[in-house]
Amino acid sequence: MSKLKVIPEKSLTNNSRIVGLLAQLEKINTESTESDTARYVTSKILHLAQSQEKTRREMTAKGSTGMEVLLSTLENTKDLQTTLNILSILVELVSAGGGRRASFLVTKGGSQILLQLLTNASKDSPPHEELMVQIHSVLAKIGPKDKKFGVKARINGALNITLSLVKQNLQNHRLVLPCLQLLRVYSANSVNSVSLGKNGVVELMFKIIGPFSKKNSGLMKVALDTLAALLKSKTNARRAVDRGYVQVLLTIYVDWHRHDNRHRNMLIRKGILQSLKSVTNIKLGRKAFIDANGMKILYNTSQECLAVRTLDPLVNTSSLIMRKCFPKNRLPLPTIKSSFHFQLPVIPVTGPVAQLYSLPPEVDDVVDESDDNDDIDLEAESEMENEDDLDQNFKNDDIETDINKLKPQQVPGRTIEELKMYEHLFPELVDDFQDYDLISKEPKPFVFEGKLRGPIVVPTAGEDASGSPANLKKGPVMKEKVSPKGEEDKQPAFMDVAKEDIKADDRTLQQQLGDQNRTILPTHGLNNDIVKALDRITLQNIPSQTAPGLTAEVKKDCSLPLAVLTCTKACPHMATCGNVLFEGRTVQLGKLCCTGVETEDDEDTESNSSVEQASVEVPDGPTLHDPDLYIEVVKNTKSVPEYSEVAYPDYFGHIPPPFKEPILERPYGVQRTKIAQDIERLIHQTDIIDRVVYDLDNPNYTIPEEGDILKFNSKFESGNLRKVIQIRKNEYDLILNSDINSNHYHQWFYFEVSGMRPGVAYRFNIINCEKSNSQFNYGMQPLMYSVQEALNARPWWIRMGTDICYYKNHFSRSSVAAGGQKGKSYYTITFTVNFPHKDDVCYFAYHYPYTYSTLQMHLQKLESAHNPQQIYFRKDVLCETLSGNSCPLVTITAMPESNYYEHICQFRNRPYVFLSARVHPGETNASWVMKGTLEYLMSNNPTAQSLRESYIFKIVPMLNPDGVINGNHRCSLSGEDLNRQWQSPNPDLHPTIYHAKGLLQYLAAVKRLPLTLPKILSHIAPAFCMSSCSFVVEKSKESTARVVVWREIGVQRSYTMESTLCGCDQGKYKGLQIGTRELEEMGAKFCVGLLRLKRLTSPLEYNLPSSLLDFENDLIESSCKVTSPTTYVLDEDEPRFLEEVDYSAESNDELDIELAENAGDYEPSAQEEVLSDSELSRTYLP
Repeated sequence: MSKLKVIPEKSLTNNSRIVGLLAQLEKINTESTESDTARYVTSKILHLAQSQEKTRREMTAKGSTGMEVLLSTLENTKDLQTTLNILSILVELVSAGGGRRASFLVTKGGSQILLQLLTNASKDSPPHEELMVQIHSVLAKIGPKDKKFGVKARINGALNITLSLVKQNLQNHRLVLPCLQLLRVYSANSVNSVSLGKNGVVELMFKIIGPFSKKNSGLMKVALDTLAALLKSKTNARRAVDRGYVQVLLTIYVDWHRHDNRHRNMLIRKGILQSLKSVTNIKLGRKAFIDANGMKILYNTSQECLAVRTLDPLVNTSSLIMRKCFPKNRLPLPTIKSSFHFQLPVIPVTGPVAQLYSLPPEVDDVVDESDDNDDIDLEAESEMENEDDLDQNFKNDDIETDINKLKPQQVPGRTIEELKMYEHLFPELVDDFQDYDLISKEPKPFVFEGKLRGPIVVPTAGEDASGSPANLKKGPVMKEKVSPKGEEDKQPAFMDVAKEDIKADDRTLQQQLGDQNRTILPTHGLNNDIVKALDRITLQNIPSQTAPGLTAEVKKDCSLPLAVLTCTKACPHMATCGNVLFEGRTVQLGKLCCTGVETEDDEDTESNSSVEQASVEVPDGPTLHDPDLYIEVVKNTKSVPEYSEVAYPDYFGHIPPPFKEPILERPYGVQRTKIAQDIERLIHQTDIIDRVVYDLDNPNYTIPEEGDILKFNSKFESGNLRKVIQIRKNEYDLILNSDINSNHYHQWFYFEVSGMRPGVAYRFNIINCEKSNSQFNYGMQPLMYSVQEALNARPWWIRMGTDICYYKNHFSRSSVAAGGQKGKSYYTITFTVNFPHKDDVCYFAYHYPYTYSTLQMHLQKLESAHNPQQIYFRKDVLCETLSGNSCPLVTITAMPESNYYEHICQFRNRPYVFLSARVHPGETNASWVMKGTLEYLMSNNPTAQSLRESYIFKIVPMLNPDGVINGNHRCSLSGEDLNRQWQSPNPDLHPTIYHAKGLLQYLAAVKRLPLTLPKILSHIAPAFCMSSCSFVVEKSKESTARVVVWREIGVQRSYTMESTLCGCDQGKYKGLQIGTRELEEMGAKFCVGLLRLKRLTSPLEYNLPSSLLDFENDLIESSCKVTSPTTYVLDEDEPRFLEEVDYSAESNDELDIELAENAGDYEPSAQEEVLSDSELSRTYLP
């Protein structure tokens, strides 16, 4: 059976027919024979080119001289028919071969030859029509492939030739069509566009386009495309506005919309929209659009197009135009600076903080300046002087290439005498351990004395309680206790804890009070009067002198410490409901659920004297959360607003939910739906409520009393919510607070919501975000914590929300907020929530909150639980922060085997590993990874013990305590990104960085050598992705910890491990949103990686083959080939979103380049997702 063989381009034989014809044509050129022969040969070549793809391939094959022969003949021949034949051949070649053959023709000099031919042909009077059609057709095909085509056309005078042809032949559609196509190509050059506009091309286009017609639709389409390209010039756009063409375009669009019932002319309709899109790039165009009622016209027409999926391009373009023309509004704030003020001890001389302090108090820093200078700007429409740059491949100038700067040059910085101040933080280097008991090597069980594990129990009861002692059941007991002073006050306890020996099947507990005058106030089944009175409760310790009435007594085997909750308002059912304070300070717990604990089943409740319990199951293994200890820690935490409330999630704690949370699938068209609802605010203004329901700037604002209005709060540690405005009945605009001593960095949020109704879809819009894209566009959901769920044994943060998207809105940043730039827009995070419980108290957060007080609590629990004979654990204070909080420094290693000289020497000579985290407050994931590291290092795992015996860990788990406490996103109280202060930290403004750097400089003075481990992590940590790591040095990152520690202190391998906020796109967690369990696992795997590194770099000690020493060399060689997406993304940390291409992001056609300050630090990736969001700085120093 014979097979059909396809001859590849490279194997074509030289004796083929086309080769012979081309050789014959070349001979004719050299011998200057008669034109008849040339005409005959070119006609034969044309016939072959029209009929055989093989011929077209052969003429444009690599190494073929066919194109040169044709162009040479075209340039030299005087015969019209030969010229027409060759032009027809060229049309055939570029029409069938796509862009590659057009580019091939350009490389052979075709553009210049054809432009010269056009100039020569125009001298004929009248010009030959067929010749002009062919020349314009070829030029329209190859022009977009020639980067210098615009300049060449202008120099040859081709612009006016083509324009004159159109003006003189408006009725000759066959000639006008290719001329319009070429005008569109000319207009891609801004100078050409302006030149054509001055010669009346805009007016000419409006003579061609018009209302709906079934005739000449092809010509109409090309004319609209040309017009859209021309109107990108501000000069031409202004000319169009001055002549009233915006109204004309809208009228034409409506006419085509009404008559194109079968949607066969969608491209024409889109062409009209593209022209509107171009003309509305200027302020005059936007004003003309609004005055012509364009918002309502495009809104109505786009809504009518929603039913037809194929019309989505029209809907998307209409949406983009309407968003662009939506009048820019100022944020409804008195100032963009933070609501909280902290006076700095030293004012920086330069930088954004200095500018902030230098602003006169009367300056309105929120004023909208987006369009002020739009129409008086000089034309940015001049040809680039050096167009050769366009031919160069993209080069990232941010990558450091100076070889001298790529070598670490250890800089002393501070003198040895100055560094001696850090000696006291390294007692392990001088301690002889003579006073330690180092005999026992038995591990101490990791339990907390007096805090046995068990469920958290919240007793509840019916509205009335029986006083009969016969109803008493086994469980926590409330007893009367007579005060020494004999007072008659009674104090109810709303929360108690269960005994350890509660039976599993004993779901309800009854309590009885021994005094007939006692009144029980339940949290479930409260009557309306008590519910209204229970607006705020105070969390307090049991007073030393208790009223003779009610108090709570807890036995020693309880699972969690007792917290007595007291109402702060007068309750009609209580003799007294005093506001008993902490000694010196009051700490309040947020709102209690108005309905208390909802029952989980349909069974009838017990008798009125019964108490229902909701238990929180404690996970297996030790827990570091202790509510009682947390309250004690909070009392010592200093915040700028002097918070006195505690958020329930921080008090109750968080355990990872027992289910996976997949990355949310984005519903089709959700973003344009949300944008349409925003546009309705302008079109239907009477439907907007516009009522302030929460305001940090106005402490006297009135809290609405209506039952269907949500209540908000953020006055607790790490909270961030500045203002809330009710837009519609169930829609709220939320405004975040700036970082203190700053006027931007709005991204982190953490706030409380109450007063909700189940079955209602509430929409929340956070309207002053600054990043130009977000993982909320890629399936990330906000986090929600329900107090009701926590009381029902589900105390965890969960991913919540639907219809989530992130897009540019109509609120404009002032030049003060945008670093001197104007016209910068804010962005909106929008999400919809259906609350499962009535009158619940819920909390929302950007990511899993981890407060400074939580860290201090965890460190205290670790310290109290460790075995001092086995683990060397020390908690020091590195320094005090600006607001007076301590910055903890933790030392962890293994105790020496004994106090013999050899064992002490081995102990002191262990390599150091320095770890730090949470330099950016909003990146809470870093703290969860650090928590996993700390817990692993303190565990009884044999691997952890080996790790402790191998290294001494110096850990600063939170480099920015003040920022964390006060709800900042990126800065400390100095208003600066601390990770950009490592080069020259100021001890008064950046104390944590100054002293952390001092620690490293001290270690460098002790001559320690560095380590590395990324390749190892990629093998053992399922969430780690080696291919997303970057090992380059960027100029913009020269002041970050990673670069400074490497360059100045001499640490050869210092790293920043980044962590996702969203989820993973590889490994076993692919498609899942990240949780605290995975983050803590990453911290533990990091430790395992360190131990494996020790074994790999010490093969003799661990009896491993020396060939494994090549492991790291393989890493270094392969890493040079790895390109991290974060390496080249300096202005945003998110990938482009597909839906964004059509309508979601930009208000003009230029890229929205964000401020460098808004860019995250994108060093080597650790937790993999589409792109990394957050960083956990880790520097390794042995």
